[in-house]
Amino acid sequence: MPVLPRARGPVSAAVLDVLAGRAAAADLAGAVGDLAGVDPLGDDLQLALYACYELHYRSFDGVADALEWDPDLLALRARLEAPFLDAVRARVDGGDDVEATVEALLVEPVEGSGPSWHLLREGERWQLDEYVALRSLYHLKEADPQAWVIPRLDGVAGRAKASLMTVEHDEYGAGRPERVHARIYAEMMEGLGLDTTYGAYLDVAPAPVLATVNIMSLFGLHRRWRGASVGQFALIEITSPPGAARLVSAIERLGLPERVTEFYAEHVEADAVHEQLVRKDLLASLLEREPELAADVVLGLQASTVLEDLLADYLVTCWSAGASSLVAERSAA
Repeated sequence: MPVLPRARGPVSAAVLDVLAGRAAAADLAGAVGDLAGVDPLGDDLQLALYACYELHYRSFDGVADALEWDPDLLALRARLEAPFLDAVRARVDGGDDVEATVEALLVEPVEGSGPSWHLLREGERWQLDEYVALRSLYHLKEADPQAWVIPRLDGVAGRAKASLMTVEHDEYGAGRPERVHARIYAEMMEGLGLDTTYGAYLDVAPAPVLATVNIMSLFGLHRRWRGASVGQFALIEITSPPGAARLVSAIERLGLPERVTEFYAEHVEADAVHEQLVRKDLLASLLEREPELAADVVLGLQASTVLEDLLADYLVTCWSAGASSLVAERSAA
């Protein structure tokens, strides 16, 4: 189990004090106070929200299991979710045209500017290490946030659920423990000499990284947002193959062993198949059954796109200046 991270402001400090047993959950509302001046996409709120969500996954060392459903902690989580979701929705175009939104995602630029492009063209080994370390916050629990939506889909007219489970089955190794994607990611980290402990890099992960994982948890943990969760899941499967192919080439350019490319090579092949499945089966069958979820599916597709773009800008800006993207390294500088 991961250890509790360091606080990054009064909100995360209040949450972490409760999780560590230094304060009572009943005192959270008073300790946090008004959130009006707190950046909804900043380190303090995003870390506080991540810590609340992590109670539903592996939790933290020494944290009481009963806190997962503590009403005062859940009430604060809801207060944190509201400005976060508002900030994301203010940055998306919205709408309910799922097909047009998906089609736009399929257009790959000839020359892009995100992390995979940077690593492919000029990235250094330390930048690859940072990227893999930061992405471990999701990939060491890959597909877990999306698993929350499984019981929220109709199992009688079960086409959408069956489609989702087909992809999830692959994410979890299709019955072969050695092929579980989280395990393959850990093996890549090991090949790079990184710490494979779950949550090891939480303390150094900046807000844009936390936000990309938090939006998955937010959508997955609320039945209200099941359409958005499916949209977010579809986004991953639709957009990952080209980026994964660039990362394979980047790793090869750096002269690293083949075992380091295996995770991304797997996603080039598997997600190309998954793309067709989620587009033509999962999304189509979900909207055939529940057409009123179209706007939420679009939100899921667009919300993660916006947050991934913010993360991409952050990483490339840091690296282009020769600076670390890790929180501890920036603080020390």
